Amino acid sequence: MLLETTALTKHFGGLTAVSHVDMSIKEGQIVGLIGPNGAGKTTLINLISGFLRPTSGRITFDGHDITGKKPHLQARMGMGRTFQITPFFGEFSTFKNLVASFYLSSDRGLWGPIFNTPGYRRKEAAILKQAEENMELVGLGKVRDELAKNLPHGYQKVLDLAAALAINPKLLLLDEPIGGMSQDETDLALSAIRRVHAQGTTIMIVEHNISIVMSLCDHIIVINYGEKIAEGAPEEIRNNPEVIRAYFGGEYAA
Repeated sequence: MLLETTALTKHFGGLTAVSHVDMSIKEGQIVGLIGPNGAGKTTLINLISGFLRPTSGRITFDGHDITGKKPHLQARMGMGRTFQITPFFGEFSTFKNLVASFYLSSDRGLWGPIFNTPGYRRKEAAILKQAEENMELVGLGKVRDELAKNLPHGYQKVLDLAAALAINPKLLLLDEPIGGMSQDETDLALSAIRRVHAQGTTIMIVEHNISIVMSLCDHIIVINYGEKIAEGAPEEIRNNPEVIRAYFGGEYAA
């Protein structure tokens, strides 16, 4: 397994946000994480990616125990993520934001830039090349020189996705990557996610649009009130009484 959680739990005072969640992701999958509002989805993603420390439980990534490790250490191991609120440099162009993502995610020596060493120049050329490739991969080439602050919402979301590729992630956690988009923007984002997956990146996606999750993911995990209530293939989840009850209530399920 690429990622496993065992009895993962998070308390905020007297509130249990995530309770004893066991889950696993195989290399090469696209896994959906769904649940009603307030179910604990983002909290679970924050625990996995190191932005929150679990109260108890264990997280294993690529064969290593990463429980409680800081996000930058997990990024070095190949775990990337996007956010509901898109972080970017508004006064930078699309391309410059992607170049900047490499500098934010890598260790940089002091003497190379000062003396413009051959090694430094090779690294700079490689960054420019990879930024260009990532931009084209997600379909942002036509807005290459647009300021990020002027991009439509959906394009900003895809820019966040492209920036997360700077670490060459083995696993990419996407927190509501489709929310609030027009149909054209949705098509762009879905195409970008599929292309990233096709090049070998394992993906876990949190998304409120159930029809998108059903069409995009090969495995789905459902949580409610912080507990895992179901998992399986899309068709299994679609017909699961517990999932129907969680979303629509007992009377609908009956």
